[in-house]
Amino acid sequence: MALGLWKWFARTTAPAVLNWPGGSWAFGVAAGVIVTLGFLGARWFSELTFRGSRMRRAGHGVGTAICGGTAFAVLMYILASLPGKNCPSYRAGCQYIPGTGSALIACLATSAVLGWGAHYIANARAEERQKRERERIRKLRKKGKGKARMAR
Repeated sequence: MALGLWKWFARTTAPAVLNWPGGSWAFGVAAGVIVTLGFLGARWFSELTFRGSRMRRAGHGVGTAICGGTAFAVLMYILASLPGKNCPSYRAGCQYIPGTGSALIACLATSAVLGWGAHYIANARAEERQKRERERIRKLRKKGKGKARMAR
């Protein structure tokens, strides 16, 4: 019942949403940005889950659910606006809504590009952090205060 209600909601509101300024491509790009930011927010909240008090962990769980749920809901909105696989086009509510395909393509392309960019930046920061740590350990070993001293 919930999935049917969601599909009805998406198919009822999609023609109005896809006719906003910029058309379906702009809606797809905006949806892609929301999907990417929602996923990144859920990832950030979930990385912090095991630290702190019970209230803090609960807050991180709620933040993960909200960010991940938002990303999932936006993507499912676009998917639900597409006609169903076993839905004949002559039935009411099964017609193709113009712009849904381009909105899906724009959403997926935008989220892929932004996700790759975020991954690239995170890896570059991690490499820089590891480089600084190696340099710090090298300087400590040079002074005789590094890990080699603890082994003696």
